[in-house]
Amino acid sequence: MTSGAFVGPDVPALPDLQNCIHCGFCLPVCPTYIATGQELESPRGRLHLIRAALDGRAEASGRLLAHLDLCLQCRACETACPSNVPYGRIVEDARAATMARGVRARPRSWSMRALTLRQVIARPRVLRPAFALLRLYGRSGVQRLVRGPLARLLPGRLREAEAQAPAPSGRPFRRSGVLTAPEQRRGRVAFLTGCVHGELYPSMHEATVRVLARLGFEVVAPLAQACCGALHSHGGDVEAARDLARRNIAAFDDAGEGAGVDAGEGAGIDAVIVNAAGCGAAMKEYGRLLRNDVEWRDRAERFATSVRDVLEFVAGQDFAAGLGALDINVTLQDACHLAHAQGIRDAPREILRAIPGLRLHEMATPDRCCGSAGFYSVAQPEMSRTVLGAKMADVESTGATVIATANPGCTLQLENGVRGSELLAGRAAVQHVIELLDASYRAGG
Repeated sequence: MTSGAFVGPDVPALPDLQNCIHCGFCLPVCPTYIATGQELESPRGRLHLIRAALDGRAEASGRLLAHLDLCLQCRACETACPSNVPYGRIVEDARAATMARGVRARPRSWSMRALTLRQVIARPRVLRPAFALLRLYGRSGVQRLVRGPLARLLPGRLREAEAQAPAPSGRPFRRSGVLTAPEQRRGRVAFLTGCVHGELYPSMHEATVRVLARLGFEVVAPLAQACCGALHSHGGDVEAARDLARRNIAAFDDAGEGAGVDAGEGAGIDAVIVNAAGCGAAMKEYGRLLRNDVEWRDRAERFATSVRDVLEFVAGQDFAAGLGALDINVTLQDACHLAHAQGIRDAPREILRAIPGLRLHEMATPDRCCGSAGFYSVAQPEMSRTVLGAKMADVESTGATVIATANPGCTLQLENGVRGSELLAGRAAVQHVIELLDASYRAGG
């Protein structure tokens, strides 16, 4: 299928584009428009470029991708839009349909990104040794020297790149099968452990399992599960994303087989639990991702309805009993793909406000992107730092010393922001909301 300058099965749908009434409500919530003041770096401007390529008035090329690449895909514009323009899926389709034109349409950075995502992120045998080296780098003391007395000796770009490097701590979470089986079981859930998440922030997974167990749920992590494919989809590599989606659907559909439950689609599973907002948003959209696959389309739609963010799921339970006091000042960073893509805002606040002693201090714009956006901080470091700077100023204004999040990418970005903040460095921490709830349960004995 070909339409104008776009190629392939993922050409943006004209009716979606026609919904835009050019009202400009998206402009004041778009981080890149706020930073640049340029129309072409706003949702409205990018939609105009995509429509021009769709009509054949412009070429779907690396130049178009450059404008799309600067987009954070935070989807704040979708929340602000009175016409319900599905901006996120339009941009993903435009990226995919441009990438489908072949090597000439792809900037070198996009090709390198696709290679990294396919050959490293989606392959545990490659990813795990890479994180093992990062752990060694951090534990050896070399990282402290590089970020301390040796920092001034490094070239600026190298210093900035190193500052963004993750610092994995603790033993990686690589468990599978039945993770916990409470004596008085209220239900049974399957858990996405993901690709990077368990390597970088194992404490988030451990806290998630403990909380679900306390609430009476048996937790199963399918051995055959894979990366969710969100980064691949955002980057235009939709075929890789579709392959990963099929693998996950098959793995989670059979999650009950290894624990004495009849196999089959969703056998014995009340929900598929995800504690990374970006992953959850991607998995809830598997039906659309596989819309052209006759064999998998209906199966993907059914699977997507079973996916729940862990905060969404916990807030729907009777979770408040037995909570202990936490004497801390907290501010909440709304993960973009939780607040905007999934429409979940109340759940994290309900959980935080239920914790005795915890004081929640709201930012002026808690749902504005922090600049992480998956691979964005690597692909667009300058804009990422600009967006992060605005976010950290907002954080500092609250007086909080704990920043609560719901996504590992946000955690990594905000940790970088804390290290660079004169006010917060050495005295503030970044934690997932589920970690704070787990800490409150433990404080309550």
